[in-house]
Amino acid sequence: MENEKKSSSVSDVGAWAMNVISSVGLIMANKQLMSAHGYAFSFATTLTGFHFTVTALVGLVSNATGYSVSKHVPAWELLWFSVVANMSITGMNLSLMLNSVGFYQISKLSMIPVVCVMEWVLHNKHFSKEVKVAVVVVVIGVGVCTVTDVKVNAKGFICAAVAVLSTSLQQISIGSLQKKYSIGSFELLSKTAPFQALSLIVLGPFVDYYLSGKFILKYQASLGATLFILLSCSLAVFCNVSQYLCIGRFSAVSFQVLGHMKTVCVLTLGWLLFDSQLTFKNIMGMALAVLGMVIYSWAVEVDKQSAAKANHQAKNSLTEEEIRLLKGELDKDPVTSIELGPTKV
Repeated sequence: MENEKKSSSVSDVGAWAMNVISSVGLIMANKQLMSAHGYAFSFATTLTGFHFTVTALVGLVSNATGYSVSKHVPAWELLWFSVVANMSITGMNLSLMLNSVGFYQISKLSMIPVVCVMEWVLHNKHFSKEVKVAVVVVVIGVGVCTVTDVKVNAKGFICAAVAVLSTSLQQISIGSLQKKYSIGSFELLSKTAPFQALSLIVLGPFVDYYLSGKFILKYQASLGATLFILLSCSLAVFCNVSQYLCIGRFSAVSFQVLGHMKTVCVLTLGWLLFDSQLTFKNIMGMALAVLGMVIYSWAVEVDKQSAAKANHQAKNSLTEEEIRLLKGELDKDPVTSIELGPTKV
């Protein structure tokens, strides 16, 4: 039993580590690829389409070689999920374009309470006081170290709201679909990736043209840009797999809260690699965010132990029906309940 718990803990840590490392690496690669000082590839939505195309190909090869087993999921569920996921991607890109960076960060932070509310509404999930405190600490910490100027307009606010709601719903749906169809994280990703890839490859160039005023077919790709696109796609496969894996093993709320470790890593690496400014305010915010994550991890563990203890007590205790039946048997006359044989003279 202890070996199973230890193995599960190692798998949990591995899933989180893969998500953090691949996500931070993806952000750094995209920064070099898309920045004006890098290769100026300003086609974020189409690039995401490339990501899901490579992910879909990896899933196809995995199914063909027998590494993973394809399970049935209704096409309408996959289509609905893809629409929500693509609304999330497009909404985030539009929100970043129309709003200030500060408001964009605030909208991302708002996903944590929004996911909590959605979990409560859709799945009747309740959170302990300790978990709520931890969420507040993380939101404040990340807000302190990332939010600067805050400017918003009507269009930007609508795009941000759509992005937050669709992203939250998408992440909750990942866990729900895995449980509903008893399907693994990679198998589900293999099912959803082709739908997202096709739609983003078709619509992505037009969305990017609206965002940047440039059309991807006119982009002059160099060898360096091509290599960074391939690197970005490779890292995205690990990022996508680990996201589905983490949400399947934990929850959408945990993914949001602990996922802000990536924000801390990006800020630190930006300071180390790109000479980004790191102020005392940033450092204090990061420290507060990490403290909130530690509190959250502790609170979730306490909740798990309490739930396990309650289940153990429930298994070892008699139900009301069992008690009633037992009392009924004891109330019977012990003599009349015994069949007497013929009397010998």
